[in-house]
Amino acid sequence: MTTLIPEGATRLTLVGVPQVPQRKPEWLRQHVPLAGPGYRDIKETMRGLTLHTVCEEAACPNIHECWEAREATFLIGGDQCTRACGFCAIATGKPGMLDRHEPLRVAEAVRAMGLRFAVVTGVARDDLSDGGAWLYAETLRQIRALVPGCGVELLVPDFGGVQEHIRKITDEAPEVLAHNLETVRSRFKHIRRGFRYDRTLEVLALMRRLLPPGSAVKSNLMLGLGETEQEVLASMRDLRAAGVEILTIGQYLPPTHTHAALQRYAPPEEFDRYRQAGAEMGFAHVESGPLVRSSYRAGRQAEAAGVWGAVASGMT
Repeated sequence: MTTLIPEGATRLTLVGVPQVPQRKPEWLRQHVPLAGPGYRDIKETMRGLTLHTVCEEAACPNIHECWEAREATFLIGGDQCTRACGFCAIATGKPGMLDRHEPLRVAEAVRAMGLRFAVVTGVARDDLSDGGAWLYAETLRQIRALVPGCGVELLVPDFGGVQEHIRKITDEAPEVLAHNLETVRSRFKHIRRGFRYDRTLEVLALMRRLLPPGSAVKSNLMLGLGETEQEVLASMRDLRAAGVEILTIGQYLPPTHTHAALQRYAPPEEFDRYRQAGAEMGFAHVESGPLVRSSYRAGRQAEAAGVWGAVASGMT
Protein backbone atom coordinates (compact mmCIF):
# COMPACT_ATOMS: atom_id res chain seq x y z
CA MET A 1 0.00 0.00 0.00
CA THR A 2 1.27 3.47 -0.85
CA THR A 3 2.67 5.50 2.04
CA LEU A 4 0.56 8.47 3.08
CA ILE A 5 1.91 11.87 2.05
CA PRO A 6 2.38 14.01 5.19
CA GLU A 7 -0.06 16.86 5.63
CA GLY A 8 1.34 20.05 4.15
CA ALA A 9 3.79 18.21 1.89
CA THR A 10 4.99 20.17 -1.12
CA ARG A 11 4.33 18.90 -4.61
CA LEU A 12 7.11 17.82 -6.93
CA THR A 13 7.76 20.22 -9.82
CA LEU A 14 10.07 20.03 -12.81
CA VAL A 15 13.23 21.42 -11.23
CA GLY A 16 15.04 24.19 -13.08
CA VAL A 17 12.33 24.68 -15.69
CA PRO A 18 10.41 27.98 -15.38
CA GLN A 19 6.74 28.43 -16.03
CA VAL A 20 5.83 29.51 -19.57
CA PRO A 21 6.12 33.32 -19.37
CA GLN A 22 3.76 34.41 -22.12
CA ARG A 23 0.09 35.13 -21.64
CA LYS A 24 -2.50 32.50 -22.40
CA PRO A 25 -3.16 32.20 -26.13
CA GLU A 26 -6.51 33.28 -27.49
CA TRP A 27 -7.87 29.74 -27.73
CA LEU A 28 -7.53 29.32 -23.94
CA ARG A 29 -9.20 32.57 -22.93
CA GLN A 30 -12.71 32.18 -21.64
CA HIS A 31 -15.48 34.62 -20.94
CA VAL A 32 -16.77 33.70 -17.49
CA PRO A 33 -20.50 34.41 -17.42
CA LEU A 34 -22.47 35.57 -14.42
CA ALA A 35 -23.76 32.70 -12.33
CA GLY A 36 -27.01 31.49 -13.85
CA PRO A 37 -29.86 29.48 -12.28
CA GLY A 38 -28.30 26.10 -13.14
CA TYR A 39 -25.01 27.06 -11.53
CA ARG A 40 -26.69 28.42 -8.40
CA ASP A 41 -29.01 25.41 -8.06
CA ILE A 42 -26.15 22.92 -8.22
CA LYS A 43 -24.05 24.89 -5.72
CA GLU A 44 -26.96 25.06 -3.28
CA THR A 45 -27.70 21.34 -3.72
CA MET A 46 -24.08 20.39 -3.06
CA ARG A 47 -23.79 22.56 0.04
CA GLY A 48 -27.16 21.46 1.36
CA LEU A 49 -26.10 17.80 1.21
CA THR A 50 -22.53 18.48 2.44
CA LEU A 51 -20.95 17.27 -0.80
CA HIS A 52 -17.86 18.23 -2.78
CA THR A 53 -17.37 18.51 -6.55
CA VAL A 54 -14.13 18.09 -8.46
CA CYS A 55 -15.38 21.02 -10.54
CA GLU A 56 -14.66 23.29 -7.57
CA GLU A 57 -11.81 21.46 -5.83
CA ALA A 58 -9.75 21.09 -9.04
CA ALA A 59 -10.61 24.59 -10.31
CA CYS A 60 -12.02 23.27 -13.62
CA PRO A 61 -12.24 25.97 -16.32
CA ASN A 62 -15.53 24.53 -17.61
CA ILE A 63 -17.47 24.79 -14.34
CA HIS A 64 -19.95 27.46 -15.49
CA GLU A 65 -20.71 25.71 -18.80
CA CYS A 66 -21.20 22.31 -17.17
CA TRP A 67 -23.21 23.50 -14.18
CA GLU A 68 -25.52 25.58 -16.35
CA ALA A 69 -26.09 22.38 -18.37
CA ARG A 70 -26.70 20.51 -15.10
CA GLU A 71 -23.60 18.36 -15.41
CA ALA A 72 -21.34 17.94 -12.39
CA THR A 73 -18.61 15.61 -11.18
CA PHE A 74 -18.99 14.49 -7.57
CA LEU A 75 -15.88 14.19 -5.40
CA ILE A 76 -16.27 11.48 -2.77
CA GLY A 77 -14.08 10.36 0.11
CA GLY A 78 -13.55 13.88 1.47
CA ASP A 79 -11.47 16.79 0.22
CA GLN A 80 -8.04 15.59 1.43
CA CYS A 81 -6.07 13.25 -0.85
CA THR A 82 -3.39 10.84 0.39
CA ARG A 83 -1.27 11.38 -2.72
CA ALA A 84 0.35 14.54 -4.06
CA CYS A 85 0.24 14.63 -7.85
CA GLY A 86 2.21 17.55 -9.25
CA PHE A 87 -0.65 18.82 -11.42
CA CYS A 88 -3.64 18.53 -9.09
CA ALA A 89 -5.33 21.34 -7.16
CA ILE A 90 -7.02 19.01 -4.66
CA ALA A 91 -5.47 19.32 -1.20
CA THR A 92 -3.08 16.67 0.10
CA GLY A 93 -3.36 15.61 3.72
CA LYS A 94 -4.76 13.10 6.18
CA PRO A 95 -8.39 12.29 5.34
CA GLY A 96 -11.12 12.18 7.95
CA MET A 97 -13.22 9.17 8.90
CA LEU A 98 -15.00 7.32 6.10
CA ASP A 99 -18.51 8.72 5.71
CA ARG A 100 -20.66 5.68 4.97
CA HIS A 101 -23.71 7.86 4.36
CA GLU A 102 -22.04 9.86 1.57
CA PRO A 103 -23.13 7.49 -1.26
CA LEU A 104 -26.79 8.06 -0.41
CA ARG A 105 -26.32 11.84 -0.33
CA VAL A 106 -24.68 11.72 -3.76
CA ALA A 107 -27.63 9.73 -5.11
CA GLU A 108 -30.05 12.22 -3.56
CA ALA A 109 -28.15 15.05 -5.28
CA VAL A 110 -28.29 13.26 -8.63
CA ARG A 111 -32.05 12.91 -8.22
CA ALA A 112 -32.52 16.51 -7.05
CA MET A 113 -30.49 17.83 -10.00
CA GLY A 114 -32.37 15.70 -12.51
CA LEU A 115 -29.19 14.23 -13.97
CA ARG A 116 -29.36 11.62 -16.72
CA PHE A 117 -25.64 10.90 -16.51
CA ALA A 118 -23.52 11.27 -13.35
CA VAL A 119 -19.75 11.32 -12.93
CA VAL A 120 -18.23 10.27 -9.62
CA THR A 121 -14.56 10.55 -8.71
CA GLY A 122 -12.74 10.80 -5.41
CA VAL A 123 -9.56 11.47 -3.55
CA ALA A 124 -7.07 8.63 -3.12
CA ARG A 125 -7.74 6.90 0.22
CA ASP A 126 -4.66 4.77 0.86
CA ASP A 127 -5.58 4.89 4.55
CA LEU A 128 -8.51 2.53 3.90
CA SER A 129 -8.06 -1.25 3.66
CA ASP A 130 -9.64 -1.38 0.18
CA GLY A 131 -8.41 2.04 -0.98
CA GLY A 132 -11.99 3.28 -1.00
CA ALA A 133 -13.34 0.73 -3.50
CA TRP A 134 -16.48 0.09 -1.42
CA LEU A 135 -17.27 3.80 -1.46
CA TYR A 136 -17.33 3.92 -5.28
CA ALA A 137 -19.33 0.71 -5.61
CA GLU A 138 -21.88 1.78 -3.00
CA THR A 139 -22.29 5.21 -4.60
CA LEU A 140 -23.09 3.53 -7.91
CA ARG A 141 -25.59 1.21 -6.23
CA GLN A 142 -27.34 4.10 -4.48
CA ILE A 143 -27.59 6.17 -7.69
CA ARG A 144 -29.14 3.28 -9.56
CA ALA A 145 -31.58 2.63 -6.72
CA LEU A 146 -32.79 6.25 -6.56
CA VAL A 147 -32.42 7.24 -10.22
CA PRO A 148 -33.08 4.18 -12.44
CA GLY A 149 -31.74 4.66 -15.94
CA CYS A 150 -29.14 7.23 -14.96
CA GLY A 151 -25.79 6.53 -16.61
CA VAL A 152 -22.73 6.55 -14.35
CA GLU A 153 -19.03 7.12 -14.93
CA LEU A 154 -16.64 6.27 -12.09
CA LEU A 155 -13.17 7.86 -12.22
CA VAL A 156 -11.07 5.88 -9.74
CA PRO A 157 -7.51 5.64 -8.40
CA ASP A 158 -5.40 2.53 -9.02
CA PHE A 159 -6.14 0.83 -5.66
CA GLY A 160 -2.51 -0.30 -5.65
CA GLY A 161 -3.32 -2.63 -8.52
CA VAL A 162 -5.14 -5.06 -6.16
CA GLN A 163 -7.59 -7.10 -8.21
CA GLU A 164 -9.90 -7.78 -5.26
CA HIS A 165 -10.47 -4.05 -4.77
CA ILE A 166 -10.96 -3.33 -8.48
CA ARG A 167 -13.43 -6.21 -8.78
CA LYS A 168 -15.70 -4.57 -6.19
CA ILE A 169 -16.31 -1.87 -8.78
CA THR A 170 -16.28 -3.86 -12.02
CA ASP A 171 -18.89 -6.23 -10.55
CA GLU A 172 -21.29 -3.25 -10.50
CA ALA A 173 -20.72 -2.62 -14.25
CA PRO A 174 -20.69 1.19 -14.49
CA GLU A 175 -21.34 2.46 -18.00
CA VAL A 176 -17.84 3.99 -17.95
CA LEU A 177 -14.94 3.11 -15.66
CA ALA A 178 -12.05 5.56 -15.87
CA HIS A 179 -8.51 5.68 -14.54
CA ASN A 180 -6.24 8.43 -15.84
CA LEU A 181 -2.73 8.00 -17.18
CA GLU A 182 -2.38 11.81 -17.39
CA THR A 183 1.09 12.05 -18.98
CA VAL A 184 3.74 10.22 -21.01
CA ARG A 185 6.27 7.77 -19.61
CA SER A 186 9.20 10.23 -19.45
CA ARG A 187 7.21 12.77 -17.39
CA PHE A 188 5.26 10.31 -15.25
CA LYS A 189 7.42 10.07 -12.12
CA HIS A 190 7.61 13.87 -11.91
CA ILE A 191 3.88 14.36 -12.26
CA ARG A 192 2.11 11.34 -10.72
CA ARG A 193 3.70 10.84 -7.33
CA GLY A 194 2.48 7.59 -5.79
CA PHE A 195 1.51 6.08 -9.16
CA ARG A 196 3.49 4.08 -11.75
CA TYR A 197 3.12 4.24 -15.53
CA ASP A 198 3.09 0.49 -16.13
CA ARG A 199 0.84 -0.20 -13.15
CA THR A 200 -1.67 2.30 -14.53
CA LEU A 201 -1.72 0.39 -17.83
CA GLU A 202 -2.05 -2.93 -15.96
CA VAL A 203 -5.01 -1.57 -13.96
CA LEU A 204 -6.73 -0.35 -17.13
CA ALA A 205 -6.20 -3.74 -18.80
CA LEU A 206 -7.58 -5.50 -15.71
CA MET A 207 -10.63 -3.27 -15.72
CA ARG A 208 -11.28 -4.14 -19.36
CA ARG A 209 -10.99 -7.88 -18.63
CA LEU A 210 -13.33 -7.72 -15.63
CA LEU A 211 -15.99 -5.38 -17.06
CA PRO A 212 -18.86 -6.71 -19.19
CA PRO A 213 -18.88 -5.80 -22.91
CA GLY A 214 -21.52 -3.10 -22.39
CA SER A 215 -19.17 -0.95 -20.29
CA ALA A 216 -16.28 1.21 -21.53
CA VAL A 217 -12.83 1.90 -20.08
CA LYS A 218 -11.63 5.48 -20.23
CA SER A 219 -8.42 7.44 -19.61
CA ASN A 220 -6.96 10.94 -19.96
CA LEU A 221 -3.77 12.68 -21.13
CA MET A 222 -2.62 16.26 -20.51
CA LEU A 223 -0.40 18.29 -22.84
CA GLY A 224 2.14 20.94 -21.86
CA LEU A 225 4.29 19.04 -19.36
CA GLY A 226 7.38 18.62 -21.53
CA GLU A 227 6.21 15.70 -23.68
CA THR A 228 6.87 15.34 -27.40
CA GLU A 229 4.23 14.54 -29.99
CA GLN A 230 5.86 11.16 -30.58
CA GLU A 231 5.59 10.39 -26.85
CA VAL A 232 1.91 11.32 -26.81
CA LEU A 233 1.23 8.99 -29.73
CA ALA A 234 3.19 6.23 -27.96
CA SER A 235 1.07 6.66 -24.82
CA MET A 236 -2.08 6.60 -26.91
CA ARG A 237 -0.97 3.28 -28.39
CA ASP A 238 -0.20 1.97 -24.88
CA LEU A 239 -3.69 2.94 -23.73
CA ARG A 240 -5.38 1.36 -26.72
CA ALA A 241 -3.38 -1.84 -26.22
CA ALA A 242 -4.62 -1.90 -22.60
CA GLY A 243 -8.21 -1.88 -23.86
CA VAL A 244 -9.10 1.78 -23.33
CA GLU A 245 -12.05 2.80 -25.53
CA ILE A 246 -12.64 6.44 -24.54
CA LEU A 247 -9.75 8.91 -24.38
CA THR A 248 -9.73 12.58 -23.39
CA ILE A 249 -6.82 14.92 -24.15
CA GLY A 250 -6.56 18.48 -22.82
CA GLN A 251 -4.15 21.31 -22.02
CA TYR A 252 -2.45 21.29 -18.61
CA LEU A 253 -2.92 24.54 -16.71
CA PRO A 254 -1.05 24.74 -13.37
CA PRO A 255 -3.42 25.66 -10.52
CA THR A 256 -0.68 27.56 -8.64
CA HIS A 257 3.04 28.36 -8.94
CA THR A 258 3.84 25.46 -6.57
CA HIS A 259 2.50 22.87 -9.02
CA ALA A 260 4.38 21.29 -11.93
CA ALA A 261 5.75 23.90 -14.30
CA LEU A 262 3.93 24.48 -17.58
CA GLN A 263 6.22 23.90 -20.56
CA ARG A 264 4.09 24.99 -23.51
CA TYR A 265 0.64 25.67 -24.86
CA ALA A 266 -0.33 23.04 -27.42
CA PRO A 267 -2.10 24.62 -30.43
CA PRO A 268 -5.61 23.48 -31.44
CA GLU A 269 -4.33 21.76 -34.59
CA GLU A 270 -2.19 19.43 -32.46
CA PHE A 271 -5.28 18.30 -30.58
CA ASP A 272 -6.96 17.72 -33.94
CA ARG A 273 -4.10 15.45 -35.01
CA TYR A 274 -4.48 13.35 -31.86
CA ARG A 275 -8.22 13.05 -32.43
CA GLN A 276 -7.60 11.72 -35.93
CA ALA A 277 -4.79 9.43 -34.77
CA GLY A 278 -7.04 8.05 -32.03
CA ALA A 279 -9.74 7.19 -34.54
CA GLU A 280 -7.16 5.36 -36.65
CA MET A 281 -5.93 3.46 -33.58
CA GLY A 282 -9.44 2.18 -32.92
CA PHE A 283 -10.63 4.21 -29.92
CA ALA A 284 -14.41 4.34 -29.78
CA HIS A 285 -14.26 8.05 -28.97
CA VAL A 286 -11.52 10.68 -28.51
CA GLU A 287 -12.40 14.05 -26.97
CA SER A 288 -9.38 16.25 -27.72
CA GLY A 289 -9.09 20.01 -27.27
CA PRO A 290 -7.34 22.71 -25.21
CA LEU A 291 -10.14 23.04 -22.63
CA VAL A 292 -11.10 19.36 -22.48
CA ARG A 293 -11.00 17.78 -19.03
CA SER A 294 -11.51 14.13 -18.14
CA SER A 295 -15.19 14.47 -17.23
CA TYR A 296 -16.11 17.17 -19.74
CA ARG A 297 -19.28 16.17 -21.64
CA ALA A 298 -18.94 12.69 -20.16
CA GLY A 299 -22.47 11.61 -21.05
CA ARG A 300 -21.99 12.55 -24.69
CA GLN A 301 -18.68 10.66 -24.70
CA ALA A 302 -20.38 7.53 -23.36
CA GLU A 303 -23.13 7.86 -25.95
CA ALA A 304 -20.59 8.30 -28.77
CA ALA A 305 -18.82 5.14 -27.56
CA GLY A 306 -22.12 3.23 -27.67
CA VAL A 307 -22.31 2.31 -23.97
CA TRP A 308 -25.10 4.67 -22.91
CA GLY A 309 -28.14 6.40 -24.35
CA ALA A 310 -29.92 5.65 -27.60
CA VAL A 311 -27.05 3.70 -29.15
CA ALA A 312 -26.63 1.41 -26.13
CA SER A 313 -30.37 0.78 -25.79
CA GLY A 314 -30.80 0.01 -29.47
CA MET A 315 -33.02 3.06 -30.07
CA THR A 316 -32.75 4.94 -33.32
